[in-house]
Amino acid sequence: MNRKLYVGNIAYETTESDLEQLFSQSGTVESVRVMRDMATGRARGFAFVEMASEADAQTAINQLHEKQFGGRTLTVNEARPQAPRSGGFGGGGRDHNRGGGGGGGGSRRREPRW
Repeated sequence: MNRKLYVGNIAYETTESDLEQLFSQSGTVESVRVMRDMATGRARGFAFVEMASEADAQTAINQLHEKQFGGRTLTVNEARPQAPRSGGFGGGGRDHNRGGGGGGGGSRRREPRW
């Protein structure tokens, strides 16, 4: 079992210290990270909590999964490893530099301007 837990369905006002207080009732908390929107800084509704031991993590799951907190029912389970991401700037699926068909799209000219 992993010591890192996924905590879902948290209220947007929830802070790291709120979760640390809650999870410390189940064992020793090593770290808490509330995931936030990069543009607004508002919580995105989920967090990751790392417990000191696997036993503490299992205790937290048993005690806190489907518990009411901040007016919402928490989801607490073992965090899965992050899926690998492709590099670059997000892609988008369409390559505007490859030439080909007419239709709107690429704003670059395909031949030199001289």
